[in-house]
Amino acid sequence: MSKRLIAPALAAAFLIAGSAHAAPPPAPASWARCAICHDNTKGGPNKIGPNLYGVVGKKAGTHAANFRYSDGLKKSGLTWNAATLDKWIENPRALVPGTMMSFPGLKDPAKRAELVGYLTSLK
Repeated sequence: MSKRLIAPALAAAFLIAGSAHAAPPPAPASWARCAICHDNTKGGPNKIGPNLYGVVGKKAGTHAANFRYSDGLKKSGLTWNAATLDKWIENPRALVPGTMMSFPGLKDPAKRAELVGYLTSLK
């Protein structure tokens, strides 16, 4: 390989490696229902619901700047972790009465676990 080709080849290799590392993990099929209302990319927009990138570990009702959360969610005292997310995804209205989230819930524990794992990976 000529010296003229080595530098561009190395630069391309570093860019590809860096891009692959920065790419978010693939979303599970069950995310499609969430994606209707929520974005999952770093720095992405709020939609009907707040952007969920980096939500794990945050106090409920505070994560997404400039999003209008319900008073019930803001006053809930919840912190998003695996247990609270599982209960929320199962039945948002049962966990936080008065929530504005219209999602009726997901009864399948395997799909909920898949979503909780995915949300946890978004950091």
